[in-house]
Amino acid sequence: MKFIVSSSQLLKQLQVLGGVINSNNTLPILDNFLFELTENQLKVSASDLETTMSAMVDVESDSTGSIAVSARLLLDTLKTFPDQPLSFKTEGDNTIEISSDQGKYDMAFFSGDEFPKAVSLSSPNSTTIPANILATAISKTIFAAGNDDLRPVMSGVFFQFSSESLTFVATDAHKLVKYTRTDVTANETTEFIMPKKPLNLLKGILNGANTDVTIEYNNSNAKFTFDNFVLVCRLIDGKYPNYEAVIPKENPNKLTVDRASFLNSVRRVSIFSSKTTHQIRLKMAGTELNISAEDLDYANKADERLSCDYHGDDMQIGFNSRFLSEMLNNLSANDVLIEMSLPNRAGILTPIDGTDEGEHITMLVMPVMLNS
Repeated sequence: MKFIVSSSQLLKQLQVLGGVINSNNTLPILDNFLFELTENQLKVSASDLETTMSAMVDVESDSTGSIAVSARLLLDTLKTFPDQPLSFKTEGDNTIEISSDQGKYDMAFFSGDEFPKAVSLSSPNSTTIPANILATAISKTIFAAGNDDLRPVMSGVFFQFSSESLTFVATDAHKLVKYTRTDVTANETTEFIMPKKPLNLLKGILNGANTDVTIEYNNSNAKFTFDNFVLVCRLIDGKYPNYEAVIPKENPNKLTVDRASFLNSVRRVSIFSSKTTHQIRLKMAGTELNISAEDLDYANKADERLSCDYHGDDMQIGFNSRFLSEMLNNLSANDVLIEMSLPNRAGILTPIDGTDEGEHITMLVMPVMLNS
């Protein structure tokens, strides 16, 4: 097995695939990249058993073969080369020789047959989404997904496709984000829960990509195909909670405020909040919003005033400042609308501007009890 490949081309693809590999694998073979050569096409794969990702690289070759090569060793070596053609050649005693302008390097390889095969989806449904829309949907929702191993369904993002819209939802029971696109639709109604790891990988690759992503899915797996990449992952098993039931419908108290100044105030005031609860207090009256926090343990206290547009009864409500600043940070609008009903009911954040046509974002944050 012998091929010649551009060092920068190969490194670019391997760095993306390197994100799949876990730092402590149960199977030693998973610390390797799988190289499958079919003449001028080299297919490189990486897997952690749950997620398998592969990329095609153009090479010069007239041979075929399949080997597994140490990921860490190969990445560390390739990072040191300037862009140049590298020649890879397998030797008889399970070593592969890499030749560059500077010299020769030998490393051990394993047989490609030992590497776990990617799952092939039987009778999948399929939907095509522009890459930039999928990347935005992931980045707008993934921060709200939970980390609780006892509730695995909440540790992923819920994909809900229909012939009218595509909806992406994430929640950890304290905050919830619902991102909907009515300008992209699916052929049939379906829903599944995607784990965080493959979504983070997709977010990194798709950012700024000008291509379409084909998503194929069945009950247990999903497959994403775009450009020269294919990602197959296992879905989270279980039923997603009925998120619509927790979004309050009647919210008579409406607060409109400049997002950037509100975010800066929340960040500043939260420095003085309790390190265990991160609680800040919002007090609305007329056209004034009062943001305050205090840490009784250390006698720290902060109080700020912002001008705002408020319609409703004068009220005070407490929020966790970390959740609030995460949400405000994730929006790109100039102004945000916060709708509330009672101090013990969830607040709803929506951007007033800065969204594309057909794009709808609803964010929900649960209140915290105020120490009166």
